[in-house]
Amino acid sequence: MRPTVAAAVILHGRHVLLIRRRVPEGSLSWQFPAGGIKPGETAADAVVRETLEEAGVLAAAIVPLGERVHPGTRQPMAYVACQYLDGTAYEAAPAEVAEVAWARIPDLGRYIPLGDIFGPARTYLLACSYPGQTDDREVSPCAP
Repeated sequence: MRPTVAAAVILHGRHVLLIRRRVPEGSLSWQFPAGGIKPGETAADAVVRETLEEAGVLAAAIVPLGERVHPGTRQPMAYVACQYLDGTAYEAAPAEVAEVAWARIPDLGRYIPLGDIFGPARTYLLACSYPGQTDDREVSPCAP
């Protein structure tokens, strides 16, 4: 099933960009910036657009992390690792987004239960935040 929603996994140092929607989607409160993939758009295009629209942050897609049907929303999702380029995170779409945060990786579980994070995204976050301290040798390239 082709993904209809794309999520941006954006690291900036040892922090990851999260948003909290005004209206929770399923069991989600905090989540990665994400949104629908428009016709003719790739998942990489969608995450760059959605991150700017929702959080005012300019990012570049680096590498796809994988796809799944989200267990909470039942939406087919694509996850894309992104590099932070510029911008101060804020609620750029206040009708949709209640809050924006750069969450420290050690505090991520306070925002999203770690077991709910898509496995390849969790692996990417940990391996890129703590290089050489994880066992995963198959991690996607980390943002510079």
